[in-house]
Formats: sequence, C-alpha cells, structure tokens
Amino acid sequence: MRLDEILTAAGKYRSRKRLGRGKGSGHGKTSGRGTKGAGARAGYKQRFGYEGGQNPVLARVPKRGFSNVRFRKEYQVVNLRDLERKFEAGSRVDPAALAAAGLIDDAGKPIKVLADGELTKALTVSAGAFSAAAAQKIAAAGGAAERL
Repeated sequence: MRLDEILTAAGKYRSRKRLGRGKGSGHGKTSGRGTKGAGARAGYKQRFGYEGGQNPVLARVPKRGFSNVRFRKEYQVVNLRDLERKFEAGSRVDPAALAAAGLIDDAGKPIKVLADGELTKALTVSAGAFSAAAAQKIAAAGGAAERL
C-alpha cells in the first residue's frame, strides 16, 4: 500500500496545526511567529523586493541605456510556402483572408511576409511589411506585393 492509495478517513487528511493552545502543544504563546515586530502582527504583508531596510537590489543595480521594448512593432509572420499551400492562383491575400485560412491569429495586428519557400502562383498580397526577397519572389511569380 502507498500513501496516495489511502481512501479511508484514517490517515487521508493531515490535521491542521492548532496554534496558541499552550506550551505543551509546541505552538503555544507566540504561535510560531517569534516575538514582536510586524511579522508577529495580523495582516502583515511585506512588499515585493523589501530587504529589511537594506537598500534593495533594484535600487543597488545601476540603470543605464535605453530599451526599445516598449516601442517595437511585433509582426505576425507568414511565409511564401504557406501562401502557396493555402491560396488559389489569382486570389487576393489580405489580413482577413490570412485569418480565415488560419495563418495568423489576429487580422488587426501587423503582418510581415517572409521569403521562406517558393511561390508559383500569381497572388496579390497586402501586408504591413515584406522582406526584400519575398517581394521579389511575389513579383517574379506574376503577383503584386501591396503595403498596407
């Protein structure tokens, strides 16, 4: 028999720690909270990063430079091989069509077409951005690359 196989009431649930029930319980008097200070009080919560009054690590580490993470544009990527597989020759490929084909998640977010794979069909592709090689391959196949 293993501990996880116990189904009866005996031994299935561990009894809760009863605090403040005298010295003999081992959890009497201060109920395992030590003596005095904020940690001994009800409702005490220490704020994130607090180090007991010592200058916190977030304040000790120097802040330098510039991060572009707030301003960068995140593109949904579509490759030419996906367009070749999902669309018929002569069709118009726009964000709504890409979303309907399941190639992107959100038609409202910017899309970038990359040149991975070959394109043999003439497609009119509208997207937010194209890699140079992708625009060349679309034009070589007789299609058009339109920027939104």
